Amino acid sequence: MIYSMITIQEATLKDIDLIRAIAEKTWFVTYGQILSSEQMDYMFDRMYSVKSITSQITEDNHHFFIAWLEEKPLGYVSVQQQEEDLFHLQKLYIIPEGQGQGVGRLLFNRATDFAKEKAKGKIFALELNMNRSNKARYFYEKMGMHISEVGDFDIGNGYYMNDYIFRIEFPASPTGNH
Repeated sequence: MIYSMITIQEATLKDIDLIRAIAEKTWFVTYGQILSSEQMDYMFDRMYSVKSITSQITEDNHHFFIAWLEEKPLGYVSVQQQEEDLFHLQKLYIIPEGQGQGVGRLLFNRATDFAKEKAKGKIFALELNMNRSNKARYFYEKMGMHISEVGDFDIGNGYYMNDYIFRIEFPASPTGNH
C-alpha cells in the first residue's frame, strides 16, 4: 500500500492546469455510465474551465488539496466553508490507478481537518452532493456520512443533478477559532 508515502499539499492558482488534468482523467470514467455524454461535457466545461476553477479559488473560497505520490498527482479534494460551522466537500477525485489504495481516505481526512481548523462552534458539519447513481456512495458511508436529503438541482441547459446530500458532524478543534 502506498498510503504512507502520500503527501498532500494545498493547491494554488498555479495548479489549475493540474486540477483540470486530474478531473479529465476521472470525470468521464466516473460519470460515463450515469450521465449522457452531452451532460458530462456541459458539466465538465462549466465546472473545470480555467475561468471556473479560478473563480472557485479566488471568489468562492474553495480550498483544493492535491495528493501526491512522489512527483505523481493522484487526486484532489475541494472543500468550501459555507457558513460558520457548515462546510461543503465540493469535489473528491482520485485517478483510476490510484483508487483503492487509501488516497480517498487521506483526502477526505484532510478536508475534515481543514473544516475542523476553521469551524467556530463546538460542532461542525461537512456535507456533499452526490449523484444518486454514483457508486462512491459506499465510500462516503464508510467514512461515516449519511444521507440527510435528496434533491434534484437545475444546473441549466435542461440538465439536472439528481443528488443525495450526505452529511457528517464532528466536534470542532478545541484549539480552533473559539
